[in-house]
Amino acid sequence: MTEQAQYTPAELKAMRQVLVSGKMPECPRCLVHMTERLIGGGSFGLGYARKREWLICSKCHRSAIYDIKRGTRN
Repeated sequence: MTEQAQYTPAELKAMRQVLVSGKMPECPRCLVHMTERLIGGGSFGLGYARKREWLICSKCHRSAIYDIKRGTRN
């Protein structure tokens, strides 16, 4: 098997650019629309709560997580 299990940095960047434009990206491997789940984070009382977007491919089950506020991966 020569295909990588994880998305490449270039694939992740391209998906994020589509997401920021207001559209739902496609999985670069399967070409099906990704499913989005919002993830809240942090503990109460700590002064922060990270909000993340989790993009999941329904076909190959690969995923990517982005920090919404920072616009970065993880």
